[in-house]
Amino acid sequence: MVGVLIRMKWRVLRHSLRGKQAALTAGGAVFGLLAALGTVLATTVSLDRPGAAVDLLAAVYLLWTIGWLLGPVLTGGGDETLRPEHFALLPIPPRRLAAGLLGAAFVGVPAIVTFLASWGLVVQASGAAAVVVAVLAVPLQLTFVVVLSRVVMAGLGAAMQSRRGRDLGVLLVALVGLSGFLFQVVGRAVGPVLVEGRSAVLSTVLRALPSGWGVTAVDAAGHGDWLVAAGALAGLVAVIAALLAVWGVLLVRRTTRVPASGPVRTRAGRTPLGSRLPATPVGAVVGKELRTWGRDARRRVALLSAVITAVIVTVAPVANGGGTGAVPTSGLVLVAIGAVFAGNLYGMDGSALWHTLVVPGAAAADVRGRQLAWLLLMGPVVLVLAVVLPGITDPGTYPLVLGLTPALLGAGAGLVVLLSVFVAYPMPAQRANPFSSGGNPGLLRVLLQIAIALLLAVVAAPVALLVWLAPALEWLGVPVGIGLGVLCWWWWGGIARHRLDRRGPELLAEIAKPV
Repeated sequence: MVGVLIRMKWRVLRHSLRGKQAALTAGGAVFGLLAALGTVLATTVSLDRPGAAVDLLAAVYLLWTIGWLLGPVLTGGGDETLRPEHFALLPIPPRRLAAGLLGAAFVGVPAIVTFLASWGLVVQASGAAAVVVAVLAVPLQLTFVVVLSRVVMAGLGAAMQSRRGRDLGVLLVALVGLSGFLFQVVGRAVGPVLVEGRSAVLSTVLRALPSGWGVTAVDAAGHGDWLVAAGALAGLVAVIAALLAVWGVLLVRRTTRVPASGPVRTRAGRTPLGSRLPATPVGAVVGKELRTWGRDARRRVALLSAVITAVIVTVAPVANGGGTGAVPTSGLVLVAIGAVFAGNLYGMDGSALWHTLVVPGAAAADVRGRQLAWLLLMGPVVLVLAVVLPGITDPGTYPLVLGLTPALLGAGAGLVVLLSVFVAYPMPAQRANPFSSGGNPGLLRVLLQIAIALLLAVVAAPVALLVWLAPALEWLGVPVGIGLGVLCWWWWGGIARHRLDRRGPELLAEIAKPV
């Protein structure tokens, strides 16, 4: 079974690595190889304190383990090339299926670069006996992080099959979004303590965690402590076996249980929200979009992630003693990130797009309604931030912030629909993996963020140049920004409408692909 799934995974990857996908995979491999090289080089660092190198390597492998746990949440569910649902109707025992999917998980860039990073254990080993132990520990270390990641993702997916669980998932994504900032603060505080050996408790914890058992085994073998070395390796084997058993149970839950959707409540007449919107096609789309943003867990995750990321980008320098220079622009950062995270509206809707395509002339109302709904969600928050934060931190930034806010809001509303029609990608059913975002790799998201930033910079340039180069006319940046925002909203929305009219069937075929 393991060999069959490995060959299946290899064939799928081999046929998918073409064109843009191949370039993106190669880019991710380069970054992964650099991280693996840094890990191996960390084992060669000469430190004064005895045992400091062992503690440092244990901390590095703990970071790799955390990366395997948080990475799938941040990048949309991890590797879903082979999903358990594909084998739901086959008479395969859960543990056998778990072992096969685990073997297939080793086929891919993340597992390969982690395997290379694990060879830091061999570089660290001192003596022939320690090298033998390190060679045994490398595959165990890799297997541990891979199966732990799969079990955690499967457990989260099972917990999020209910409505209440999906709400907890939104909170989880928020906490994960803060993890980068927290790691930065903790790393700055813990690093010197670890190197200088000022905390024996920290050293003990790093070695006692399963992520540090491989390092502990190699170090113990180098000192002739064979009981500790054998115990650490046996512990890894036992943990892997236990995780495989748990994963088998979770696979059964995933392939046999239907997620609870909760009772459906209907009420005659228009809702309070609908009564405030015009009884037009555009008003209907706005109401539908606002309700969807409130009910769809993935959309709520996108909104909350945008807010969390904006807070981290602008507040982190203040926490690090860098001043309050970026705080007044928090609203502007929120607009840019919110446009990126919401840039797959049609992909989130999936095959429901056909309702729009079969109605003549509905594309214009659909695009404009989605733009207005995004503005109604982002606009009030961004405007409050633009008015309040400069007054608290630096009132001199008011002309720039108030000029850029309408410009970027209008541009963001245009970019949301542009991305949704030009670079849409399919999203899997939420019952399969609530964190999964289909075949869109993490590197593609980075490239999209760069493209969005460049486009928003072009829109912001006239206002910024006016404020900086002509201080006497700086308040003219506000009407200029309003004009630019309206222009981008109308122009880019028109391009999206034309694209949806002309290439709607192709877009439907793309986002309706099974993933």
